[in-house]
Amino acid sequence: LKCDQLLTCQKPLAEMVNADELQFQIVHQVEELWMKLIAYTLVDVLDYLEREDTHRIVTLMGRVHRLMRMMTAQLDLLETMSPKEYQQIRLELGNGSGQESPGFKLTLRLPPDLWRAFKHSYLDGRRLSVEDIYDAHYDHGDAYVVAEALIEFDELFQKFRANHLYLIHRSIGLGAKSLKGRPVEILEGGARHRFFPELWDIRCDMTDRWGASYGT
Repeated sequence: LKCDQLLTCQKPLAEMVNADELQFQIVHQVEELWMKLIAYTLVDVLDYLEREDTHRIVTLMGRVHRLMRMMTAQLDLLETMSPKEYQQIRLELGNGSGQESPGFKLTLRLPPDLWRAFKHSYLDGRRLSVEDIYDAHYDHGDAYVVAEALIEFDELFQKFRANHLYLIHRSIGLGAKSLKGRPVEILEGGARHRFFPELWDIRCDMTDRWGASYGT
C-alpha cells in the first residue's frame, strides 16, 4: 500500500502555517483519491453499458453513489476551521483553485460519455425514448433502473457541489474573489449544472401532462 510514501505527501509539521493545515491537506488529498476511484469506476460502467450488463452497472453505480456521499460528508470537517485559520492557509496556496482539481475535471468529462453509451444501448438500440421508459411504456425495466442510477449520481454530484458552495460561503464568503481573481459565484453555476438534463426534464413533462389531465 506504500503507506510510508503516502504519509510523506503532507507538508512537514514544522512548515505548516497553522495547526489546521494538516486537516486541510488530508481532506483535499482524500477527496482526490475518491474522485480517482469514481472516475476509474465510471470507465468500467461505460464498458458494461455497451454490454447492457445491468446488474454490473447498478452495482458499480451504487459504489459511486456511496463514494459521493462520503466526499460530501467529509467536507464538513473543514467547517471546524475558523475563517481566520482558513484564510491563513488559503493565502499560502498561491494560484491554486478547487476548480483545477485533476480528479474533479476528469469526473466532469465522463457524464457525456455515460449518456451516449446509455442512449445507444438502452434507448436507441431498443427503439425507446426517455418518455417511453418513464411513462408511456413504463415497466420498471432495466433501462429505467439504469437511468435512475445515472440520475442519482447526477443528484449526488450536485449535492457535493452545493455543499462545497456552502463551505466557501462559510469560510471566505460568496462575495469574495477566488485565488485566480474569479468571482466565487462561479461555483453557484456549477452547483446548478445537470449531467443528464433529459432525465430531469422528463419529470417536468410528466407533471405538466398530469396537471393538464387532472386540472391541477
